[in-house]
Amino acid sequence: MRHQSATAHELARIAELAGLPGETLARLGEQMERRELEPGEPLDASGRFGVVLSGMVRGQAGLLRPGDTFTESVTALMPATVASCERAVYESFVGLY
Repeated sequence: MRHQSATAHELARIAELAGLPGETLARLGEQMERRELEPGEPLDASGRFGVVLSGMVRGQAGLLRPGDTFTESVTALMPATVASCERAVYESFVGLY
């Protein structure tokens, strides 16, 4: 199966990332792994930076919707699409700005 990443357009809709240049978002997106989650499916995101692209998930911080970010394990409440990368990768991109 081919690795699917997040697109710069999807990441630009994330408030925490909206100020990054398009080229930086595209490079970050290439480092992110996209996952389609079924209702009740967990994702262990410990040590990772993740974004909700569609659907809803629940994490330690509560209910997360499209545009929300997470750094802990989450569980899909409905079909959901998330993208994540190692926390250090995320920090290397946002640390430039």
